Amino acid sequence: MKLMSALAAATLTVPALLFATGPAMAAAAGPAAAARPVCASSSHPALAARISRTIQAVRRHRVSFVAVEVKDPGAGLVCRLDARSHFDSASVVKVTILAALLRKAQKEDRSLTRTERALARAMITRSDNYAASALWADTGRIWLQRFLNRAGMTHTVLGPGGAWGLTRITADDETRLLWLLLTANKVLGTSARHYALALMAEVIPSQRWGVPAGAPQRLVVHVKNGWLPLAPYGWRINSIGGFTGHSQKYSIVVLTQDNPTMEYGVDTVEAIARGVNRALNPGTIARVRPAEISPAQETPDEPIP
Repeated sequence: MKLMSALAAATLTVPALLFATGPAMAAAAGPAAAARPVCASSSHPALAARISRTIQAVRRHRVSFVAVEVKDPGAGLVCRLDARSHFDSASVVKVTILAALLRKAQKEDRSLTRTERALARAMITRSDNYAASALWADTGRIWLQRFLNRAGMTHTVLGPGGAWGLTRITADDETRLLWLLLTANKVLGTSARHYALALMAEVIPSQRWGVPAGAPQRLVVHVKNGWLPLAPYGWRINSIGGFTGHSQKYSIVVLTQDNPTMEYGVDTVEAIARGVNRALNPGTIARVRPAEISPAQETPDEPIP
């Protein structure tokens, strides 16, 4: 398969230094760095301190290398932990592919074609890899890069060739992407934003793990996940999501690597997300439960070498 060949080639050609930000940064950080506040809020300092403790506790007790960014303008809250460290995207890059396609169609003053809509739905709601490869190729690297530039996602590096899953992303840039979908802006029009959010709200149940954990069931969760085992650094388990409804709007991004299994990585992401969602929605009873990852699900969501 072309994507498998591209990923194999990328593994051989991408310099090892690109992968040094993870464990190297974690080792350099040390206990003192881990103890620094992760979250800040001038209006809700106790809330910021509580979420900081949750994120720090998960980081201390897991072998995963983790990057986190949380943004809740309503609470005046921002959390950042290694938010500019680079991670292999796996399938969370599919939201970027969709956004770039929508930006391209917008500039061409047209709607998506029937084929593009079918591919977009498959790519987001079922994480279909063939659809992602088709839209990656059809959108083209020029338009993909133009979108990144226009979106201010300056730390994102597109994967080589057709290897979209090896796009290098940061929690900071993924948060920028989510807020381009969540709020009015000059990059994506209202119909494009609503279309992307609607697809992310319709992700199939077996793929709705990760950042939705602990969220109130009354909120709409717009999510996209990625899972990829690849040397070095084991399983990459990434989850990005926006939360809307009942006068609330916030985002959570958790990127991880060095996970020994998919389930371990999902547990790491959900431990952080559950603490954040509970803190932002106190007193809520009906909540999204942690995912149960069966052995049958522990396969990569894209071809790998």
